[in-house]
Amino acid sequence: MTTRADYRAHRIIPTRWMDNDAYGHVNNVVYYSWFDTAVNAWLIEAGLLDIHAGNPIGLVVETGCRYHRSIAFPQSVEAHLRIARLGNSSVRWEVGLFTAGDKAPAAEGHFVHVYVDRVSRRPSPLPAAWREALMPLLIGAP
Repeated sequence: MTTRADYRAHRIIPTRWMDNDAYGHVNNVVYYSWFDTAVNAWLIEAGLLDIHAGNPIGLVVETGCRYHRSIAFPQSVEAHLRIARLGNSSVRWEVGLFTAGDKAPAAEGHFVHVYVDRVSRRPSPLPAAWREALMPLLIGAP
């Protein structure tokens, strides 16, 4: 299991009343939304992702999540982010979801983006500017 120190960036995401399900905790599908929010918000803030006209774009080809403990409204989530693998045209993102005061994550997830040309949808090598911006998030990078 990871700790906050194992990650390179983070974002606070508030839960919403509608995130809770009939069992009184956040439904599992919401966790994937948090992963997507953490990664794409970071990409936008880094000036890499232009959702309307940017090229390349990332398509999700794999996802996974291990749930360790429940989260419920009105808790806030601390989504901690890192890159486990930086390939030629792909990135394996890892996200740890923590709640205030907890040392261990409530959940640990990952997804893999394959970056493709916006029009052809064929894999496209990550531009040099992207690689430079992504490197500080890579596990083991200085």
